Amino acid sequence: MKVLLTGDVNLMNVADPAEPFAQVAAEFKSADLVFSNLECCFYEPDAAHALDREGFFAPLASAEALKIAGVHAVGIANNVNYGTAPILSSIARLDQLGVPHSGAGANLQKAREPVVLERRGLRIGMLQRTSVFWTTDHEAADNAVGVATIRGHTAYQVPMFRSGPGAIPLNRPGVAPAILTWADPPSLQRFRDDVAALKAKSDIVIASCHWGVDQTVFKYMREIAHTAIDAGADVVFGHGPHFSLPVESYRGNPIYYGLGSFSFHTGHGGIKHGDWVGMLAKVTFDGTAVKKATFQFVRHNEDNETVLCPLKNEGEVFGQVSTGSTQLGSKLTPQGDEVAIELCA
Repeated sequence: MKVLLTGDVNLMNVADPAEPFAQVAAEFKSADLVFSNLECCFYEPDAAHALDREGFFAPLASAEALKIAGVHAVGIANNVNYGTAPILSSIARLDQLGVPHSGAGANLQKAREPVVLERRGLRIGMLQRTSVFWTTDHEAADNAVGVATIRGHTAYQVPMFRSGPGAIPLNRPGVAPAILTWADPPSLQRFRDDVAALKAKSDIVIASCHWGVDQTVFKYMREIAHTAIDAGADVVFGHGPHFSLPVESYRGNPIYYGLGSFSFHTGHGGIKHGDWVGMLAKVTFDGTAVKKATFQFVRHNEDNETVLCPLKNEGEVFGQVSTGSTQLGSKLTPQGDEVAIELCA
């Protein structure tokens, strides 16, 4: 069984829903399951909406792109899925099209609900959480619309000892602090319970997480990912920073820390973001076991269509991802235009 996982899908200002995924349609149709992070709300504000406070609002008609392409499920727990009206409008549009979703809802119970689909006689459970969200009116509650979250914490520590060769010692004024992060224990426990409960009723579990700031794999991200696999997840993939991040093999299961942008038509003010590089994760299962985990780089062409990239053209970004993955104890091997993760227990 072949599963495809994508990073951010933003359909703002899409006039023709057949365009964004036209160049990857064949790849999508070859898969049994396609699961994406939806980085926009299907919501059309009234004319009085201030453009300088623009949300990631996509035309209702643009949602057809998901059905045309064959996206089978989306995660909607992220920093742009914000505001009661946009969230409810987006959910209503997804329900109208029959696209299952996880990560946001009319209340916390709904937001935490997973998606479970059957493929080849196996039940595949999917859920999404975000650690990147606004501090007010965004996090779902028992009686409030919002997204399902895993809170994270940050601390800044003046290093007392050299952190490594060439590190500046403490006795130098102006020494940079060490950034420490960790997952909020109650939030992490709820996530652990949700993954375990999903595994109890699914043959395969895929956990999707919105997190990160730049090209750094922070400790809290690894903590969340390892917790998910310890609780029964078979694959973890992340998104949030618009970068391709390192990958890791943990207990024989793949973790993609950042798939970057997959279809990011325009951002605030209708600005095109050019050919941002992202990753399309490809996971093959033999029964319920992960048999192979790879990825291929993607970019956007001049028409903002997502295109698959030859690996030979992406030497710089592959080098960055490979170096970061090695630091996490994982090995990558080029296989044609794809890159395979060596799955080690």
